[in-house]
Amino acid sequence: MCRMWKIASLVLLSFLAANVCARPVQVESLRYWTAPDHTRMVFDVSQSPSHQVFMLENPPRLVIDINNARLTKRLKQPAKNNPFFSRVRSAQRNKQDLRVVVDLKKPVNPKSFSLKPSKQYGHRLVVDLYNKTSSKVSGKRKQKASVTKTVKHKARDIIIAVDAGHGGDDPGARGPRGTQEKKVVLDIAKRLARLIDRQPGMKAVLVRKGDYYINLRKRMQIARKAKADLFVSIHADAFKNPKVRGASVFTLSRRGASSEAARWLAKHENAADLVGGVNLVEMDDTLASVLLDLSQTATKEASRKVAHNVLKELKPVGHLHKNSVQKARFVVLKSPDIPSILVETAFISNPTEEQKLRNSRHQQKIARAVFKGILNYFKEYAPADTLMASLSHKQDRHVISRGETLSTIAQHYGVSMKAIKSANSLAGNMVRVGQVLKIPSS
Repeated sequence: MCRMWKIASLVLLSFLAANVCARPVQVESLRYWTAPDHTRMVFDVSQSPSHQVFMLENPPRLVIDINNARLTKRLKQPAKNNPFFSRVRSAQRNKQDLRVVVDLKKPVNPKSFSLKPSKQYGHRLVVDLYNKTSSKVSGKRKQKASVTKTVKHKARDIIIAVDAGHGGDDPGARGPRGTQEKKVVLDIAKRLARLIDRQPGMKAVLVRKGDYYINLRKRMQIARKAKADLFVSIHADAFKNPKVRGASVFTLSRRGASSEAARWLAKHENAADLVGGVNLVEMDDTLASVLLDLSQTATKEASRKVAHNVLKELKPVGHLHKNSVQKARFVVLKSPDIPSILVETAFISNPTEEQKLRNSRHQQKIARAVFKGILNYFKEYAPADTLMASLSHKQDRHVISRGETLSTIAQHYGVSMKAIKSANSLAGNMVRVGQVLKIPSS
């Protein structure tokens, strides 16, 4: 009798498990995010779904099949100015699955994946749409003939990459009144960028221009592509204790720097030209590691000086959480060749500071303080090939920029390499990014 009860129990459990597994996926809503290089569709779902994504042509359409799923309400249509698609349709398929068809304005390359619950979001199905490139690169790259041109060098602007944290489906921290970090820091970042652009000899590059998410390492890539002289990431902190308050400024910790050096050396194709024009690919691992460490040491020192200037200017604006520059392993601070700082403008979890962060005048005060700190640094340490350096009275000092060599620096100032080496007690010709050289009179 006991054995029969066990068998019956197992059958019942199997039946219940089968019913649980067969429970349909509830597709609750559809949201859209538009970034410069792609558009994102986010389906809010009740559980992680099995799905397929494929393209149809003439006319171009994207098909998303979600297995064992049904809609709880009609899907939101895209905005008329959406660059990728014009209309979204849906219907049940095989009386069980859900098919979503997206009418496209042009061919795309789709990429889909599922996300697990995080913060205020539940399960999500994400479909990213990228522009479809017409040509594919295969095999070896064609070698282009090198052409040497004589160019009259013009003093350049100092480039500041301004990064507003979070964005899109990542709202960041949230204040007691519901203020989202991603919105506040974008407002401050835009104000900072405007101040930088008004300064002769300086130019801002906004890493994130709208409400969309950018991968943390891609933020670094955007700054490097812009040949930024400084990377500034703007955030608003949060803590479980609402009484905690104040601004902080961070640079990369030593442990974070060493781990990033290992990562760059592991990807040799990305490690070229990081150290004063020296190609690390051509070095053995030991020498490359030493050179990259020297480069990071100079970059970290420059970061520390910028951070100190910014923290000093933030002090009159409001309370400081820490009176000294802090160190952390933030991914966005890990570029080996760009001085980088992260500014926590305030604690959005503090009701008083949340209210200030919502105020446009206070946002402007924060932006101006960060700008003044950056400006004060570059007034003393402007790269020699910049307009700000040519306007400065400190012509006897040169800060090494990416790609420079001792030979090019000597040519720029019209002095000999031997004279520069003697003035700086240099044993060899090696220089590193961020290194400060005394320039003797010609």
